[in-house]
Amino acid sequence: MNAEEQFASERDERLRLFASDPKLNSLAHDWIFHSMQQKYLYNFDWLGRPIIQYPEDMVAVQELIWTVRPTLVIETGIAHGGSLVLSASMLALLDYCEAVESGRTLDPTATKRRVIGIDIDIREHNRRAIKAHPMSHMISMVEGSSIEPETVAEVRRLAAGHDKVMVFLDSNHTHEHVLQELRDYGTLTSVGSYCVVFDTFVEDMPPKYFADRPWDKGNSPKTAVHAFVASDDRFVIDRSMDQKLLITVAPSGYLKRVK
Repeated sequence: MNAEEQFASERDERLRLFASDPKLNSLAHDWIFHSMQQKYLYNFDWLGRPIIQYPEDMVAVQELIWTVRPTLVIETGIAHGGSLVLSASMLALLDYCEAVESGRTLDPTATKRRVIGIDIDIREHNRRAIKAHPMSHMISMVEGSSIEPETVAEVRRLAAGHDKVMVFLDSNHTHEHVLQELRDYGTLTSVGSYCVVFDTFVEDMPPKYFADRPWDKGNSPKTAVHAFVASDDRFVIDRSMDQKLLITVAPSGYLKRVK
């Protein structure tokens, strides 16, 4: 076993221990409970655009994109555009690294990689800021309910021709909405890639934790995930992501397409 293999083996063992450590998992749960109340995840930017995510999930997205090397990322939920910029910047890095490896000159505007963002209401100041960003040449935005047939058809049109697709679902967090998004967009995920369902943690919070929202314990992204994977054996929940991250808005939400 060489040094890198030894490091990977030690990491795997550490993650196994994480999964069986009730105190560590309880502390992680408590951190999520209290930090959400304080809107901790609103504190961060990605390349100048606000991104409403935990840093751990941002790092996880980076790992997945580097491993899968998609040509297309589909995201529901745009908000300030930070997540779109994160995905676009990672796709741009893939282009850069591939150019270095092949010894060719890179024209960043000639990329075939793309990010598609969908939102029911793209606020004008956010749209302007996203379009003014250096990553905007890689971003397409579609306004409309993510589960309306017209919206789904437009996204499928834009996605045509891409054979490596990754999907992030982060809009309306009710069970029925997320389940329909999984049916509409999750199934565009390519084999070996991921569909990440954010805010599954809602199911792990007390009832009425989000008193001003329609989603709640029993009516959450996580209940939709379990219903979806029970009916579609092409997807499995990647539990290793839960073990690795501990602090994540997406426990049981990292779905890998295996066939």
